[in-house]
Amino acid sequence: MPQHTFILNGKAVTAEVESDVRLLWVLRDVLGVTGPKYGCGVGVCRACTSHLNGRAFTPCAVPVGELAADDEVTTIEGLADTVGAELHPMQEAWLDLDVAQCGYCQPRQIMAAVDAVRRAREAGRAVTEADLDELRNICRCGTYHRVRQAVMEGDRRMA
Repeated sequence: MPQHTFILNGKAVTAEVESDVRLLWVLRDVLGVTGPKYGCGVGVCRACTSHLNGRAFTPCAVPVGELAADDEVTTIEGLADTVGAELHPMQEAWLDLDVAQCGYCQPRQIMAAVDAVRRAREAGRAVTEADLDELRNICRCGTYHRVRQAVMEGDRRMA
């Protein structure tokens, strides 16, 4: 069976699986990383959103064979390490504004929010309401108002 090596949350990992196995299953079932949630398995619901080389992506839609040894996958478990703190500023904002209820969609929302801030910064601006509209997440608990507040606060803290 082929071996696939990549960087996961700052550490090189190797998984011995077929090349067509989707990365979400490698993360969850082989490597034991459960922050990225399974929702649809085809990249539509985005419950598994993580970062690949600093950009949001859906690991359920990427075969592990497409990753190179120097590709960096960051999940919610490794997000704080990207800033060298106990919690990432976006995670702190989430807690301070009491966003989560059930928590199932929260890893996805936080990872997407960090990506939205990164993209806004690359464009030389702060996050806007239009950026928030693009996050498109389904939250059964309906905490959308607090999510939007937390993204704006996280953007401020990430400055």
